[in-house]
Order: sequence, then structure tokens, then C-alpha cells
Amino acid sequence: MKAVPDLVEEIELTPDETDIDREYLKFVLSEWDAQALEEALLLKDASGAEVVAVGLASDPDIDQALYTALAKGADAAVKLSGGPEDATATGVRAALLAGYLAAEPADLVITGVQAADDIDGQLPPMLAAHLGQPHVSVVIAVEAADGGVLVRQEFAGGRTHQLRVTTPAVIGVQAARQAPRYAPITRIRQAMAAGGLREVTAEPAAASAAPVVRRMYRPEQTSHAQMLTGSADEVAEAIAGLLRDRGLVKG
Repeated sequence: MKAVPDLVEEIELTPDETDIDREYLKFVLSEWDAQALEEALLLKDASGAEVVAVGLASDPDIDQALYTALAKGADAAVKLSGGPEDATATGVRAALLAGYLAAEPADLVITGVQAADDIDGQLPPMLAAHLGQPHVSVVIAVEAADGGVLVRQEFAGGRTHQLRVTTPAVIGVQAARQAPRYAPITRIRQAMAAGGLREVTAEPAAASAAPVVRRMYRPEQTSHAQMLTGSADEVAEAIAGLLRDRGLVKG
């Protein structure tokens, strides 16, 4: 589970423009990891699987995400440390998670297919490579099957197909079969009061080579939007006029 900057916040770059300035940002659980957690809980509901939520201690506000996972039904939560203080790079995260899983193996690792602060989609395949396990990403359903799991993978245009995957394996979830369940604040506070957040120090695996960010760029500001008001007929006529002015329609 990964904590990422809340996208409703105003994002600024660091002075060297190689990263976003995280000092004053609010952090929330990555939306794809929320989907992955829900899919894991659905597996638990169907087959009695044990669900362990794992987050990195270096992520801001990760305790809140882990306690929320417990409130939703996870059986245990682990806050993982042992890597560098800055574990934002995907390769570093994969190496630390692989080190933990080497010591505490799991039948199935389910994580979000990507995260909003990198959009590279490389954590599941990197983690699978470290562990020497099969991997499938852009998954929209996971179901237990004899000797493994059945996963449904989505392609462009909404096309899907089903794969039988032997376990242990690593799955990158695009979307769960249902919307992530809600955890009332009272249950989250009960989880916090009960503790249950286990802190583990892991020995990272050898980090994989990864791209180096040389510079980030702010989005270029272009022309402003034009808001159209009036009745439906007036708006339709205004749109038709704009299209004629730009030579996109004739007449």
C-alpha cells in the first residue's frame, strides 16, 4: 500500500525540479491500492484467505491507511522499514518489499497496478522479478482456483481475457470487482486503539536499475475555456458558430 499526494492539493516542484515538493502536502492511500485491498478482501470473503496489509514506514500518513485496512477487514497490518529514508522510487520500493516477502512469504501479492505520483506501472513486475514469481497486471478480477488463481486481465477498448496463474504470484490490480468498502471513522479509531500495527525491519533485495528523473515540467498554460450560457438552442447555435469559425463544419 502506498501513500500518495492528495491531488486536490496544489502541487509545487522542488527547487531542482526533479520531484514534487512533499513537505506541506496531505497524503492519501493510492486509489489503485484501495482497489487492490478490496480485491484481497473479496478473496477473503470467498475463500477464508488471510489478508495482511503492508506499507512503507517512509510514506507520510501510512499509519492511517494501514489502520483503515484493518477497519475494513484486513487480518494484520505491517509497517515496513529498512530501506533508505526516501523510498519514493519504484525500484527502491520493490527491493524493500521483496526483502520482506523473502522472510515472510505470501501465497499471493496483490498491489495497485500503478500510483498517481509516478504512473509507471512497474512495481508489480519489478517485485515479481525479485521474487522469481509469475506476474499479471491490469487485472480486474481475482478468484481462488485449485493450485492458483483465475485472473481477468483488461486490454484497451474494454477487451478482457482470463488466465489461470499458479501461486505464489504477483498481481497488479486495475479495478476491483466492486467499489472499495467504506470504513466508518469509529471502526478506524477502534483499530487504532487496539494497536495491531506491526513494525518490521527488512533487508532490501538488490535494487533494480531504474530510470532517473532529470527534470519535471509544469503543465503549459494554454488558452482559456469559453463558457456558454443560455437556452439549449442558444448554446447549440453558439457551438455551431464556433465550429464554422474554425473551418470544422460548412454551412
